[in-house]
Amino acid sequence: MNPVYHQAKFINSAPQLKFAPADTGLEIAFAGRSNAGKSSAINTLTQQRSLARISKTPGRTQLLNFFEISAEKKFVDLPGYGYAKVPLAVKKQWHIMMEDYLLNRQALCGIVLVMDVRHPLTEFDWQMISWCENSKLPLHIVLTKADKLNYGAAKNTLLKVQRELEQVGFPLTLQLFSALKKQGVDDIHTILDLWFQFTK
Repeated sequence: MNPVYHQAKFINSAPQLKFAPADTGLEIAFAGRSNAGKSSAINTLTQQRSLARISKTPGRTQLLNFFEISAEKKFVDLPGYGYAKVPLAVKKQWHIMMEDYLLNRQALCGIVLVMDVRHPLTEFDWQMISWCENSKLPLHIVLTKADKLNYGAAKNTLLKVQRELEQVGFPLTLQLFSALKKQGVDDIHTILDLWFQFTK
């Protein structure tokens, strides 16, 4: 486990890319459907209980939220997508903001796609996978809430998702994760270290 992640601090929330911090260094973005466990994953990886806001109401992350890991290295919590009870116009605004970030952010060096292990590979997930494939951006998929299933069922889901992703024409990585049980933390830290070019 790399302790550098524990130093993470919130920088700012941006309603549009033009309000984001300077486009320098390296950024890893966390994407996922509303209520998939993005904020919990970020908090677990940084060992901070409330760095990223957690809500029982899906869709609370409506802005681009930036967190500094170290000088010139950041996490970005992207707006959750899915069944949030918000007007269609607001959802469209989220989509435009995310597309602007994903297409135009030079610092972006990888995407962590967070999926609830009980509901993997939604339409949005496939859109993100396709975008990463087209842009040749590294992608790591995290199947969260693994503690909600017994070990055998979680492992079977992992293997099923792995088989479905064999059709994808670029390398990606995949793992089980539980914020509650701290399962898979070292695995994702290894990926983040590689993308951020951190060495032990």
